[in-house]
Amino acid sequence: MARKTEALFRDDAYQTTAEAEVVAINDRGGILLDRTIFYATSGGQPGDTGMLERADGGRIAIAATITGETKDEIIHVPAPEQLLPAVGERLKLSIDWERRHLLMRMHTACHLLTVVCPFPITGAAVAEDDSRVDFDIPDTGFTKEDVTARLMELVRADHPIFTRLITDDELAANPGLVKSKNVRPPVGTGQIRLVCIGENGSVDSQPCGGTHVKSTGEVGEIHIGKIEKKGRENRRFRIRFGPMPAN
Repeated sequence: MARKTEALFRDDAYQTTAEAEVVAINDRGGILLDRTIFYATSGGQPGDTGMLERADGGRIAIAATITGETKDEIIHVPAPEQLLPAVGERLKLSIDWERRHLLMRMHTACHLLTVVCPFPITGAAVAEDDSRVDFDIPDTGFTKEDVTARLMELVRADHPIFTRLITDDELAANPGLVKSKNVRPPVGTGQIRLVCIGENGSVDSQPCGGTHVKSTGEVGEIHIGKIEKKGRENRRFRIRFGPMPAN
């Protein structure tokens, strides 16, 4: 039976520490807690890494965070040769904040790219230094320089970013909110989480369970490193931090 973990990161992506209780250890040594600040791999964003600290000062390094039988069951995967805690034990949680913040900035940059390139998304992957978004476009007509300039306009505008919940019926009435061509957000819970950019979501609103920064200005300088043709109607845009190289 799947367990439900209270996902603290959904309400506050900037929370870096917390306390939690061990509710189970699965057959692979994965640690399940009653609540967590660790984001689990989903939607192209990697899961968090970090540390669990025991009452006696012992530390358990977490190498990955994944989902279990459902999106609500979050499993903390220890690094090799870690001593496992006991069920019922209280732990202090600490995520690798520097890595998480890079992923938050990058994930937000990917959302901005879908504003500049409003085409169906066929794939995406977020990483600390080089992310990608694939679009269903027969002929882009885009250049790295043009897309970078338009991305940086959105970054410099420092638009606010926030989340809100809508119902399944509201999503059904607004199908354009879903930008992915092949993947639909899970329905049936009665609530869909939207990540919104701009006042009242004027720049963008789309279903997403990931972590993002509070404003577009926090993304910092980014550029398109490469636009690749991955099929007859598929173009891959690679996003990187920093200014575009001179050449």
